[in-house]
This record gives sequence, C-alpha cells and structure tokens, in this order.
Amino acid sequence: MGLLSNFGDPNWIADFLLRLPAVLWALSFHEFCHGWVAYKLGDRTAAFQGRLSLNPLEHLDLVGTIMLVVLGFGWAKPVPVNSRYFKNPRRDIALVSAAGAAGNFLTAIACGLVAGAMPFLMHGTMGRFLAHLLFINIGLGVFNLIPVPPLDGSKILGVMLPPSAMRSFFFLERYGMIIILVLAFTGILQVIMGPIVILMARLLARSFFY
Repeated sequence: MGLLSNFGDPNWIADFLLRLPAVLWALSFHEFCHGWVAYKLGDRTAAFQGRLSLNPLEHLDLVGTIMLVVLGFGWAKPVPVNSRYFKNPRRDIALVSAAGAAGNFLTAIACGLVAGAMPFLMHGTMGRFLAHLLFINIGLGVFNLIPVPPLDGSKILGVMLPPSAMRSFFFLERYGMIIILVLAFTGILQVIMGPIVILMARLLARSFFY
C-alpha cells in the first residue's frame, strides 16, 4: 500500500513520481471538501484564509505528506472551522468532518468508473497512476475515519456522544498524534486498514486485479 514496499523495485523512482500527484490531489481535495461543506453551511473561515482551494501548497503538512507517500496514509493541515456559524452545530460538524473522506471516496469511485469504461487505460503508466490514485484516496479516506482525535472520525463520533463523554473523549486529542504514530510504526494501523482498503479497491475497480 505504501512506497516502502517498492524500494526493491528498480523502477521505484518512477513509481514515486506517479504517486506524488495522486498524493497532492488526495490531500488537497480532502481539505477542499471540508472547507466547501463548511462554506455551504455558513462558515466562511476557510474561504477567508485561502483554504477553499485545490492548491496543494495551501494544505500540505510535511510529516503527513511524507507518511502518505511512503506508508499509504497521512494527513494535511486541518481546514479551520468555526462552528459558531452553523445553524445545527452537532449535525454540521459531523457533515464537515465526513466531507473530506467522502471526497476521497468519490475520487476512488471515479477511478473505478474510468477503469470499467476504458480498460485499455489499465496498462502501463496510466494504469499504475490510476491504481495509485485509487489506493491513496481510499487509504486517506479510511484513515481519517478512524475515531482517534484529531482525525475526522473522532469528530463524527464525538458529536454523537453525550456532553460529559464528549469532553472526556476530546481530552485524548493531546495524545492523539502519539497514538496514531505508535499504531503506524508498530504495523497495527496497516493491519487494521489493509483489508478494508483492499476490499474497497476490489469493489470499485476489479480490473486492477486481472
């Protein structure tokens, strides 16, 4: 799922160059979707700060980008959201939080449609690029739905909890990145995510596996 598995391949540099634009799109579109949904729900904070954009330079986090290229999952700089502008904060926070993963899954669905409609593209460089685009977007979407603060999944879960439990849950946010990095570098995260990503990829684009 990640670039590390390809270091023995003499073509790994070419593979890296194919992965990079897929990573930039996945991260940028993910954050754009957060900002766009927040904007539609009344919060223009992201727009005022220039984050309602598909420009990768507006969104990239160095560590998160490297992890996405190398390991197959990562993150960008979170889009600023001010829930005071929302008419229904609990519902709208959940919608904004889910929007990023939804954007990634829509990209993956588009890859699957292209693969099904134009199977001749699934050979050579274009096929490898579309495969990277598919896997990276599924991986980023699945990763962000994990309910560990500060990932999007924690915000979706958090608004469903009673206020007392929600405060305790978000207390974990200060340790969230440590938890995520430990899970990543011990391989636990890959074990959890791997089967989900493969299953979704098979469902969306069976031609990648023929």
